[in-house]
Amino acid sequence: MLKQAIRQLIVAAVLAVGVTACVPLEQQQGYGSSAAQVAIRYEDYVYNQSIKTVQCYLATGVPDQVLEPPVQSLRQEQAIMLEFDRLNAGPQRLVAKMVHCNADWTPSGLNETQYLNEFNEFFITDVQNSVSTRVPYVHYRFRVPRVKLSGNYLLQVSEEGGSLLITRRILIYQDLVTVVAKLGNPTGPTGRFSRQPVEFNIFYKDYELINPAQEVKAIMRQNHRWDNAKLYPKPTFIRDDVRRLEYVFFEPKDHFLGLSEFRPFDTRSIRFNGIGVASINLDVTPVLVNLEPDRNRQGLAYSQDPDVNGKLLINNREYGNGEVNGDYTYVDFLLRTPEEPTGSVYILGGLTDWKLDNEARMRYNAELQGYVGRLFLKQGYYNYYYAFKPANSPEADAAHFEGSHFSTNNIYDILIYYRPPGSRADLLIGYEEIIFNKR
Repeated sequence: MLKQAIRQLIVAAVLAVGVTACVPLEQQQGYGSSAAQVAIRYEDYVYNQSIKTVQCYLATGVPDQVLEPPVQSLRQEQAIMLEFDRLNAGPQRLVAKMVHCNADWTPSGLNETQYLNEFNEFFITDVQNSVSTRVPYVHYRFRVPRVKLSGNYLLQVSEEGGSLLITRRILIYQDLVTVVAKLGNPTGPTGRFSRQPVEFNIFYKDYELINPAQEVKAIMRQNHRWDNAKLYPKPTFIRDDVRRLEYVFFEPKDHFLGLSEFRPFDTRSIRFNGIGVASINLDVTPVLVNLEPDRNRQGLAYSQDPDVNGKLLINNREYGNGEVNGDYTYVDFLLRTPEEPTGSVYILGGLTDWKLDNEARMRYNAELQGYVGRLFLKQGYYNYYYAFKPANSPEADAAHFEGSHFSTNNIYDILIYYRPPGSRADLLIGYEEIIFNKR
């Protein structure tokens, strides 16, 4: 009875604060109609509220391939796929477009014919209606076209002749240089416990680099995220005699916090409580899922829990084929912790597209002594963090609630960009991935 009373309080608290996902679908702005034309953003972004569960990945043909990032060699032996749903709308003609970008994700000066073999307008024809779900939707699937040049690409999806719906970042690289990553030295008195030092060298024995101090840029990402990627505008040392660029870091800020393993929950079945699920209310539509209350993990010992590094897997355990059989549910979160009076708390992960937006923002409930939030999500297995954003800071701090450990399992990838003499665009000439604390 006590648990039920607490859950009723959570529902009431979330409804009271007016989180976007709590509004009935047919009343939400942007559902069932075209959104107004907006300026394009050169990042992973959703422009219309009717678009949900966007996944862009390298189709390797293995189970859980959606966990692979949209990164591939210019040989393009495998396809990059885009999948997403559109709620409260029938099948529509949607069109995709590719834009070549520089290392800083500004449009390059290339003509479309320089990086594409086809006319830059691709209709999405793989379209399916959801099957017997309480929340109807249309599922779209699109194979990204082949390109002729390496570099950054922005994939755009729009309504035919109209509004922009989605943008997604894609990487196409060439193995023109060799990138070798290694474990670096901890920096600072606390660095050996909380940060994960990764250093790397670039070997260019068979490829001429002109003026590498100015024309070579390196980016490192943690778990394929762009929201906290680190840019290294020039090498630390240039060893031209052995044709090697060295990236060695002496400041803690140049190393990523290891953080903790992600928190999981599993809604692939709504007939029984999966991992992290406290209760499921099937008497309402959409179904309401209440998660187990979470606690602040700052200061706790490292726990080796399996995760998918902040990503998500969509499925329906009862019927399979989660792309069209998976239903949408409300998911309620509760983080029990004292109120933070000088900032905001957000749910963060692939489930929020790594964005700090209003939908992901939580509200403090004094009666429950914690932050409450609600998201509208498709059935699946999810990872997430809680992040704290101080009032006067542009960035959020996940370590505030999650803690940080050297022992955490994370994936790092290194992107090497170069602009050849006389070129109008940055090319992606090297790529390497390293698993930190591989299990």
